[in-house]
Amino acid sequence: MITSRNAKAVTTATLRKSVIAALEDLKAKDIREIDVQGKTSIADLLVIASGTSARHVKSIADEVVKFAKKAGVMPLGVEGEREAEWVLVDLGDVIVHVMLPRIREFYGLERLWTVADRDEQGEAALATG
Repeated sequence: MITSRNAKAVTTATLRKSVIAALEDLKAKDIREIDVQGKTSIADLLVIASGTSARHVKSIADEVVKFAKKAGVMPLGVEGEREAEWVLVDLGDVIVHVMLPRIREFYGLERLWTVADRDEQGEAALATG
């Protein structure tokens, strides 16, 4: 749960809805949510999306910030706005990555954060097989 300056409690689920609405509003591509609860203490949810150009990436990130503020959450930080190839919006329990497709492919955050899930699924399949 996130507490804003005006002491209004915002749940991760409510913040998630605002983030997804912002991404969809500006037509972000390939939106992916990764539950990282229990895997890291930095956040509960990572949201990754792509933009079609640097201007689109920056606009999407700006919209995420605007929607988060409307929900009562002030971003803890926004990084990468100048180059706008990869903009990270830190909303506390939810971290949003907006990237150009080539940057997203190169860094492979989805693969990085879901490798343990695949390993666990593989072990479960071996145990039952």
